[in-house]
Amino acid sequence: MTPKTSARENILAVREEVAKVVVGQDGAVSAFLAALLVRGHVLVEGVPGVAKTLLVKALAASLSADFHRVQFTPDLMPSDVTGTVVFEAKTASFRFRRGPVFANFLLADEINRTPPKTQAALLEAMEERQVTIEGETHPLPDPFLVAATQNPIEYEGTYPLPEAQLDRFLFKVTMGYPSPAEEQQVLARHHAGLDPHDLAALGVRAVATPKHLQAARGEMVKVGVTDEVMAYIVALVRATRESPSLSLGVSPRGATALLWASKAWAWMSGREFVSPDEVKAVARPTLRHRVILRPEVQLEGITAEGVLEAVLAGVPVPK
Repeated sequence: MTPKTSARENILAVREEVAKVVVGQDGAVSAFLAALLVRGHVLVEGVPGVAKTLLVKALAASLSADFHRVQFTPDLMPSDVTGTVVFEAKTASFRFRRGPVFANFLLADEINRTPPKTQAALLEAMEERQVTIEGETHPLPDPFLVAATQNPIEYEGTYPLPEAQLDRFLFKVTMGYPSPAEEQQVLARHHAGLDPHDLAALGVRAVATPKHLQAARGEMVKVGVTDEVMAYIVALVRATRESPSLSLGVSPRGATALLWASKAWAWMSGREFVSPDEVKAVARPTLRHRVILRPEVQLEGITAEGVLEAVLAGVPVPK
């Protein structure tokens, strides 16, 4: 077995482990794996009870990684996330007490319920993979992924994420309700005694490690991209900037994110080159949170998803 096959099998085995406890969210799991490959972060939108927390916990367990969860509330302070300097009387010295951000997987639950000051505490961590406290820089572990959740229904008492922070997320993943067959499977598992809080009892094993992920990244970066596919990515993002329905199109950072997401998707599919199909597959989750509709367009019932569909349909696909 070649190292290339082994690395891919290790990563895809993680998806199989998560499927033991999370039903009907294969697209979301694949998005998280792609984000891990390119050191990205994921914004998850879904109503309560669709297994958002369980999915991230299962991913962490499958990868032998640390998992911390923070419930974002209106009174949460930045130090509650990043940590703080405390004075120890025994040694008469100051010591940095690490916050929950020092983990491989940080679940920022209902991130839009905390004020912008606390939301901004994650910006440095997400972009530079470090936090600075009292002038001292503390590196974060690798891998490091922020999975931030928000409820698409309840907006009262929330603080919308600013564009600068939204742009830091590689994907915005929507987790909806399962199909009738999938929901019946969920009920059958619970009837058989499933406890979603006991992953070990459910048979979720550590099938990969951060070292396996590092090896996978080394292979993923070698996935080729032709000039025609790069031109296609540029044409897509420029079409969002020229759309009369949008007041803000996709930034160059978004174009780069689409490139890397496409490379990760192609690698997981066993391809050595990115095709337009991979670009189209990841375009919606990569771009939907990077565009802003014009107010008058929103009144007409047009959505960002609809605009992206029109862009994907209108930009010629390279042969």
